[in-house]
Amino acid sequence: MNEQQPAAEQQTPLSSEPSSPQSGTQAAQLCQQIYGELKKVFFGQDQVVSQVLASLLSGGHVLLEGKPGLGKTHLVLALANTFGGDFGRIQFTPDLMPTDVTGFTLFDMKSQTFQMRKGPVFTNLLLADEINRAPAKTQASLLEVMQEQQVTIDGQSIKLDAPFMTLATQNPIEQEGTYPLPEAQLDRFIMKVVIDYPDQASEEQITAMVSGNGLQTEAVNQVCGRDDIINAQQECAAIRAVPEVVSYAVNICRATRGAQGISLGAGTRGAISLIQVAKAYALMDSRDFVTPDDVKSASLPVLRHRVQLAPELAITGQNIDDTLAGIVNSVEAPRI
Repeated sequence: MNEQQPAAEQQTPLSSEPSSPQSGTQAAQLCQQIYGELKKVFFGQDQVVSQVLASLLSGGHVLLEGKPGLGKTHLVLALANTFGGDFGRIQFTPDLMPTDVTGFTLFDMKSQTFQMRKGPVFTNLLLADEINRAPAKTQASLLEVMQEQQVTIDGQSIKLDAPFMTLATQNPIEQEGTYPLPEAQLDRFIMKVVIDYPDQASEEQITAMVSGNGLQTEAVNQVCGRDDIINAQQECAAIRAVPEVVSYAVNICRATRGAQGISLGAGTRGAISLIQVAKAYALMDSRDFVTPDDVKSASLPVLRHRVQLAPELAITGQNIDDTLAGIVNSVEAPRI
């Protein structure tokens, strides 16, 4: 994305790329270690790694969009290895049923009792691969899981073990045989992370390694445990966001609702997500407070799936990120 010029002198150019994790607090050092391990097997996508890591710290879920073969599954599996978490994968297909996702109860003839069979959602990192290939009924089976971190099977609610994070992928170039996610479900994802092609040097390195000895996630070392991730999430939530910064996040979301060329603006959950991700960026930068730049950096991945272009603007080939960048730059940032 090309940077947009700010509307006022006091504003900095909009950037969707956070800085690399810096050393500082214990949680920030942990982020730096995880970041370093992921870069061993996921080259040329520093921005993607930072955004996925920020989503994990925020306790949110990620929608990964990118063309096939760019390492989306590789990234999720490597992330699970860094903290020893369980990894589950669901390949969404048109015939996938909700019980294939959440689980079901089965009558055991031998014991004459109903036995529960837990689905693949009972894990720490869940990869919902090509989520838009399953019909709405199956997609909706993830709503309770993502929002409440629990599953209800035959009237019995079961809590999932923390940490839990859903990373759903979708292919942006294929429309045949797909079912677009409804807005209510898109809003459950804290970020929509776009994975583009790596630069030539990184692509050559990937090609050489995969065609040679392979590029295995076993090369990723475990640097912490699940409790360490939970503690980091709690530290992230405790980051300070002064009222002026909160107002800035709200103003950005409100600006999307009345902007020309936008048919659907971001709701209140968008503003909440902006602050949550901004706190993660602050933590990764070893700060205990959020700055307006943190909010601005989070704006594109947090809002791009929460707004819709008006049809007359969409047919012109206008990019949603370019439109959002103009809106964000039109909102005056506070001086703190």
